[in-house]
Amino acid sequence: MRRVSRITIAGVATAALAVTVSACGSSSTSTSSEGKSKGIGLAYDVGGKGDQSFNDAAYAGFQKAQKDFGVSGRDVEPTDNESDADKVQRLETLAKAGYNPVIGVGFAYAGAVKEAAVKFPKVTFGIIDDNQTQAKNVADMVFHEEQSSYLAGVAAAKATKKNHIGFIGGVDVPLIHKFEAGYEQGAKSVNPKIKIESQYLTQTPAEGGFSSPDKGENAANGQIDAGADVLYAAAGLSGQGVIKSAAEHKIWAIGVDSDQYNQAALAKYKNYILTSALKNVEGAVYDLSKSVVKDKKPLTGEIRGSLQNGGVGLADSNPTFKGNAAMQAAIKKAEAGIKDGSIKVKTS
Repeated sequence: MRRVSRITIAGVATAALAVTVSACGSSSTSTSSEGKSKGIGLAYDVGGKGDQSFNDAAYAGFQKAQKDFGVSGRDVEPTDNESDADKVQRLETLAKAGYNPVIGVGFAYAGAVKEAAVKFPKVTFGIIDDNQTQAKNVADMVFHEEQSSYLAGVAAAKATKKNHIGFIGGVDVPLIHKFEAGYEQGAKSVNPKIKIESQYLTQTPAEGGFSSPDKGENAANGQIDAGADVLYAAAGLSGQGVIKSAAEHKIWAIGVDSDQYNQAALAKYKNYILTSALKNVEGAVYDLSKSVVKDKKPLTGEIRGSLQNGGVGLADSNPTFKGNAAMQAAIKKAEAGIKDGSIKVKTS
């Protein structure tokens, strides 16, 4: 039977890591004794560490797990224009070196996790944002992104002064369609006549949709020129360009995955980051690591984060957002409806 776990909220810990380079891409690693388990292996998605969003959330869980459980770890960056074979090699290199669990960050690792898991049946593999691989040693860590996006849509509709908002997706794939669908439905629950701009940066990840801030900025400029005054981006590193454009035009941006209001690299734009639609990638990485290295009872099967279990939600770090009584009341009502099932959020 496939197990489903509650995803807990894990805090951010800091750790100093030395930088090394491998054949599978650049990585950072901490030391471990020869002959012992080397701890946690983490392979990043397109955009890599430093995106202030998806990958950085995984890194935060990786860091905290190392600190809390007294283990080391190795995290490996993707390379430009890499193939599926490169991803397989990256995961297998981590498994051969003794890392357990080995986690692929992003749906692009689906094929690689499936292949590596067969070759290393005693290693627990995790993949974030994909649930296609059903194996005894694989944890599929997925989320109801549409639920937090619905709340983001409610917030956007309450914040706009022009009844005109925008959505920018990194890549035109089903996963990102969930963000758009929830956002649009949430906004229209507040104002059925609201105008919503929508754009995808690329058709495939290889074209840079998740890793090109310039593409995000250009798309945001276009939507702002069209009249949108609140922008929500589900675009990984490209979202930084959307936030930059929003700040320069003094309109609201809504972040994604991590609480982008609190990201140091985005500090100069924070006053224009209304909120962020969160998914607890940090907690997913942390919980899987805990199950393997501490509990010795590896989580496997589908592990899905939702509003009900705290796996998705909205950040409230911005005092302007938190202090807006009308907006908070609308969000609270929407959240209650999603939780009790009276609101069915679309995924496409």
